[in-house]
Amino acid sequence: MIDKEKLVEIGKFQKTHALKGELNAILDIPEEYVKDGNPLIIETDGIPVPYYAESIRGKGTTSFLIKLEGVDSVEDAAEFVNSAILVPRDELQDYVGDVMLEDDLEGFKVIDRLEGEIGTLEFIDDTTENELMVVRTPDDEEIYIPLADEFIIDINEERREIHTSLPEGLVSLNKSED
Repeated sequence: MIDKEKLVEIGKFQKTHALKGELNAILDIPEEYVKDGNPLIIETDGIPVPYYAESIRGKGTTSFLIKLEGVDSVEDAAEFVNSAILVPRDELQDYVGDVMLEDDLEGFKVIDRLEGEIGTLEFIDDTTENELMVVRTPDDEEIYIPLADEFIIDINEERREIHTSLPEGLVSLNKSED
């Protein structure tokens, strides 16, 4: 049985491709992980199920066409659209080293160069086209901050802090009126 607590999300199936069961996926790991025969784990009815790639082709740095074993039609592939792709964290370390993943950032303080401490990162919302940091302020408000390289100055793992340089007014856009 696969322990869900030891899994980490490394991508998502976005859409079907062609008619023979291929899926377009965004992956945050090297394609060698998949090519080496490691399983991609997809939750089916809340149960993590391992699937193996029959083939994988790159479409850029993070976009791939993946054909899963046993998925042979566009109808079969459609069942996987919008599914998160999970892998065991310990297996991933062999391919990416001791890298921080988005899940590791939960609970970090978010500190902006102009605003000072904004709050604590609750989670990364990847349901939108652009990923968002959902930050809980000391006033118990939620602030949404785009998770974009140009806004992140530094991540201090030891102090559990994310330092940002946000456009002026971005934080106040999210705050509710008193």
